[in-house]
Amino acid sequence: MIVPSIDLMDGRAVQLRRGRERVLDGGDPFARLEQFAMAGEVAVVDLDAALGRGSNTSVIRNLVRHSPCRVGGGIRTVEAAERWLDAGAARVMVGTAASPELCGALPRERVIAAVDAERETVVVDGWRSRTGRNVVDVVGELAPYVGGFLVTQVEREGMLEGFDFDLVTRVVAVAGNARVTAAGGITTVDDVARLDAISVDAQVGMALYTGRFTLGEAVAGTLQRASSEGLWPTVVCDEHGTALGLVWSSRESVARAIDTRSGVYWSRSRQALWTKGETSGNRQVLRRVELDCDRDALRFIVKQQGAGFCHRETRSCWGDDFTLATLERILAERGHSGDPTSGTVRLFRDEVLLAAKLREEAEELGQAVTPDETIHEAADVLYFLLTALARRGVRLTDVRAELERRHRRITRRPMAVKPPADASR
Repeated sequence: MIVPSIDLMDGRAVQLRRGRERVLDGGDPFARLEQFAMAGEVAVVDLDAALGRGSNTSVIRNLVRHSPCRVGGGIRTVEAAERWLDAGAARVMVGTAASPELCGALPRERVIAAVDAERETVVVDGWRSRTGRNVVDVVGELAPYVGGFLVTQVEREGMLEGFDFDLVTRVVAVAGNARVTAAGGITTVDDVARLDAISVDAQVGMALYTGRFTLGEAVAGTLQRASSEGLWPTVVCDEHGTALGLVWSSRESVARAIDTRSGVYWSRSRQALWTKGETSGNRQVLRRVELDCDRDALRFIVKQQGAGFCHRETRSCWGDDFTLATLERILAERGHSGDPTSGTVRLFRDEVLLAAKLREEAEELGQAVTPDETIHEAADVLYFLLTALARRGVRLTDVRAELERRHRRITRRPMAVKPPADASR
């Protein structure tokens, strides 16, 4: 697949040619992340830290809270790598300092060794120092200790003149089960698809920033084994992962959907593209597109608006199941209804009452003994919890994202009872 790249200097997304010449200002990194994250993980590289002339730590900390990012640039100690993993980075990319000792001290699946090569010779310290070592030899040495490699062909970086496919295949041969990502010189959709066909990801910056191809075209270009009609089955899910329906996509519809960030599909009956909600108003905001392992089916993650996905005005084509997301929507609607007889409205208007009920129900859940008592009290807690979220404009998906970030942490806080708030008085 494609891994879009956000290279940072002075808080801005930039693109360099051959790692030296700054040729393009890519603008606000948050806007770039919003655009790129629909395809999956985004590579975020702190060029200032890599070159030893500052850092973009505060910017990157906010980026990793927003979407899954692999973070690199200036990571030279185990402690620095652990800080980024604890901050929420999906993976860390370790370059100059990559060694069996350092990488072996970290969770293997969370470490990518960034091996930069100029004419197959590894370079370090922001591509300024030649080590004399061959890139294939270094990859073979590190393969047992890392979950992936980023191999950058420095002399081709930012040149838009193609890449050395033979070198990539030789790297793959010694990388074992560590997944390889190639960078430098990737210029066309065919380049991305050719790499994907040998299970290599394409890290792309310049080609996306300059419009050589779009993110949507790159994702669509990796699809394989279409139906006899040239289509691919597409499962549409909401942000909670609940399936809303099954539709069909073409390469054109996938590219259009990603580039417009909306639910665009192929209508087999009309033999044309169609955008969900154009006539019904039940539009979709596209959050993410995922290809399955065989690249012959897709999953669209969408924010579904209006009554729902189905033409029968139900949430899904399987009806309206009651889920926590359903309750979340009901509470948000009732809380703003203004009905003075509604208990939910009272909770929305009286923060002191809501806080008291949360404490009360949490205490009762802690004291529950039997399964029936636990179920009853847990339902109470969930009701008041979801009401508190709705009142404060927080969604369950926000909470889930926070839990996912905590799951990525590799250091754990001790589980202990906090002292009472007035213990020091």
